[in-house]
Amino acid sequence: MSTESEFDSSAEETEDKAERSTLRVIGWFSVGMAVAALGIYLGSELRSRYKFKRRTPYDFYANAGENPISEFGMGV
Repeated sequence: MSTESEFDSSAEETEDKAERSTLRVIGWFSVGMAVAALGIYLGSELRSRYKFKRRTPYDFYANAGENPISEFGMGV
């Protein structure tokens, strides 16, 4: 009987280790995805603020003289 309980306990330990390593991999992957998403968001915010601060007076009138082409795609 003692050998059966030893096999049971070793099987449980192996399953526990496998579960722990799987959860650890999933946890680290989710942390990495969160860091990547935060980096993309912060990078886009910093870039938009940088571009906004570096604008010139000509940026306000960039398309003032151009007429939009409205015939494209209308089937004319």
